[in-house]
Amino acid sequence: MTDTQLPAARPESVAAPPAMARPARAGGRGTRLLAALFLAPTVVGIVVFTVVPIVGSLALSLFHWNVIDSPRFAGAANYREMASDSTVLVSFRNTLVFMVLAVALQLLIALVLALAVNGRMPLWLRSVFRSAFFFPLVLSAASVSVVMKYLFNQDFGVVNWLIGLLGFGPVPWLTSENGAMATVILVYVWQQFGFSFLLFVGGLNNIPREVHEAAALDGATGVRKHLHVTLPLLSPTLLVASVVGVINALQVFEQPYVLTDGGPGDATRTVVMVIYETAFEQLRFGTASAVGVLLFVLITAVTALQFRLSRRFVHYQ
Repeated sequence: MTDTQLPAARPESVAAPPAMARPARAGGRGTRLLAALFLAPTVVGIVVFTVVPIVGSLALSLFHWNVIDSPRFAGAANYREMASDSTVLVSFRNTLVFMVLAVALQLLIALVLALAVNGRMPLWLRSVFRSAFFFPLVLSAASVSVVMKYLFNQDFGVVNWLIGLLGFGPVPWLTSENGAMATVILVYVWQQFGFSFLLFVGGLNNIPREVHEAAALDGATGVRKHLHVTLPLLSPTLLVASVVGVINALQVFEQPYVLTDGGPGDATRTVVMVIYETAFEQLRFGTASAVGVLLFVLITAVTALQFRLSRRFVHYQ
């Protein structure tokens, strides 16, 4: 008699895995509404203070308008008038010369000072230098220019008085063509280089210390280290500083207006000065808008060229 055969155990049925819950959407209606509320002030500000003025200037450049009479459609007449105006052409030349010299000097001074401050010195002294170099930037450009106008005065200015103590004659800082442009550039650079200086200090602090140590082991020291190690790693910061510097320099107004009033002659007259004089002194708002449109195109073209060239010279870590 065979052993009683036990019934084979039935395999337990495998329970189906529970259905995975769908992840909730990251942004519900409330989240999107909250984001829109936070973005609204910025978007409204850009539209009201940037987009609308650009579109308005472009439309106004096609009309003759002196505020008193009704606008009259002029087509491209304002642009033809602008192209034949020698003052406008000289102002664009002056602005380009000013932009090249001022931005180059500003970046050079800011970079040298940033390298010096980033070197070995006490932390408190580094903070003092940072505050001192940035301080001129928070001052009003008009008030600084008024003070500088007295300092560089040919007859009773402090600068010529100091030069006289050295045995030299007075320098016509504001009354000669070359002297006036040089003075405007110096005053502008003195007030603006603090922004580039802070950018460079931040960029230098982001460079890993190991890179400099490796360069030192390879024998790179001093100027050679800065040329082959520091500058390539600092090139993204240098691009930002140069773009901001160019945009600001092409719109310079307060320094030449207060220091020289565009003189002597038209030696320091800039594009923004021409826009101001044409619109608010001559009441030719259509022509002034045409000059503004051309300046906008110039700024856009120069900035695009900078980003185009940055593909070769900017190195990202």
